[in-house]
Amino acid sequence: MLLVTGGAGFIGSNVVAALNEAGRSDVAVCDVLGSEGKWRNLAKRQLVDIVPPAELLDWLDGRELDAVIHLGAISETTATDGDLVIETNFRLSMRLLDWCTANAVPLIYASSAATYGDGETGFDDDASLPALKKLRPMNLYGWSKHLFDLAVVDRIARGETLPPQWAGLKFFNVFGPNEYHKGSMMSVLARRFDDVKAGRVVQLFKSHRDGIADGDQRRDFIYVDDVVRVIMWLLATPSVSGLFNVGTGKARSFRDLILAAYAALGTKSNIAYIDMPESIRNSYQYFTQSKVDRLHRAGYNGGFTTLEDAVKAYVGDYLDKPDRFR
Repeated sequence: MLLVTGGAGFIGSNVVAALNEAGRSDVAVCDVLGSEGKWRNLAKRQLVDIVPPAELLDWLDGRELDAVIHLGAISETTATDGDLVIETNFRLSMRLLDWCTANAVPLIYASSAATYGDGETGFDDDASLPALKKLRPMNLYGWSKHLFDLAVVDRIARGETLPPQWAGLKFFNVFGPNEYHKGSMMSVLARRFDDVKAGRVVQLFKSHRDGIADGDQRRDFIYVDDVVRVIMWLLATPSVSGLFNVGTGKARSFRDLILAAYAALGTKSNIAYIDMPESIRNSYQYFTQSKVDRLHRAGYNGGFTTLEDAVKAYVGDYLDKPDRFR
């Protein structure tokens, strides 16, 4: 049996889909479904259980698992309840780490590119304690993920036991099907697609930095199918452990992203630029780009989808269909 925490969420539900498609029906999901239709992310899937997070540790007692894929978290970069975020993102992760260690179960978990903060120290997934201690996340979410990375690596430095396989994945800007429940945390493409489709103006942020054009703020956009391939590869390669960036290694602009959507529909672009809210100007990242050398050196050769091909697939297979769910 496999456990996917956050399995009803965006990346988690895509992982569950891939597991089902690979013939694994013995998948348990730990998540909160709520009342906003999040269950639709799993409507096409086969599961053995759906476990509320508050019951997870009791559910795990005496359980035999092939692996834990830990993707559950409060992922809003605007979250402000420090106690809730730390309990959910850090302390529960520590309990899962302890359980996987004690039961010799592989643990693949979601870290985040948010751990890099403003990127001043670069985006190198160096898993040494000195390198990690230099990072300064800019928000509560990033800090909670950073704390767990530090805790895992500190155990290595102390010579303590870890699960037989552990992998922390620093996801960059992931987009794709089943992100619709995320509200303001959805990708810009998902949030603006209906405007693109209807021919309405699509608003992007002006630049408030010299030398950077309006809409040219750049991110390492990665299609969720590529993320899932990395996770599936890790499950099939238990000899690989470590902290890894998961991005394409190529930063592209928000303007590129939206123009790719117009191209996928074969329609004329209609973009306007608006002032960035003052509340986020000082903390807004203008550039993120992963270094994926360590992932490649570990043996991953699955490649990454180009932005244009990823947007074309997302639009054609999901966003422009009556049924947008995977």
